[in-house]
Amino acid sequence: MSRIGKLPIAIPEWVTVKQEGSILTIAGPKGTLQQKVVEWVKIDIQDAEVKVSLVQEECKNFWGLMRSLIANMIEGVTKWYEKKLQVIGVGYSAQAQGQKLTLKLWLSHPVYHTVPDGITVSTEKDPKWNDVIVLQGIDKQLVWEQAAKIKAYRKPEPYKGKWIRYFGEHIALKAGKTAGK
Repeated sequence: MSRIGKLPIAIPEWVTVKQEGSILTIAGPKGTLQQKVVEWVKIDIQDAEVKVSLVQEECKNFWGLMRSLIANMIEGVTKWYEKKLQVIGVGYSAQAQGQKLTLKLWLSHPVYHTVPDGITVSTEKDPKWNDVIVLQGIDKQLVWEQAAKIKAYRKPEPYKGKWIRYFGEHIALKAGKTAGK
């Protein structure tokens, strides 16, 4: 039995939840999100909460998943999801202009990354003057996916410490060849 799936989801008073067929629509002050509900799960919408129940016992994997997706959607339409990435390295920089992000990663050319609609991108500086990329949006999956794509442009280089990493992520540096002498 799913421990997550059986928990009810509280609906704030400024959020509306509607189900039309297999489409669940959640609207709030930040925007509107839609999710297709799988047929093995039943959604019960009462006054101030949503309960997710299982229709077929064989497909119980979807029970906790659908409950988590709905809870993330309710949280997303009430407040922004935010993911920060640090650009660390000499000659590495990031600059946001509207929906386009320009990355200079010590390659032969600048990298241009276009962020989809529903996500805002901005850049700022941290206390050590490294560039910080800030992604904000109401869809958690979309924000985290875009952060992973941006991070994949320059994977961690453990000897010199040049990379794009999540804000607060710790990656240990390696000593190198001369450490044993």
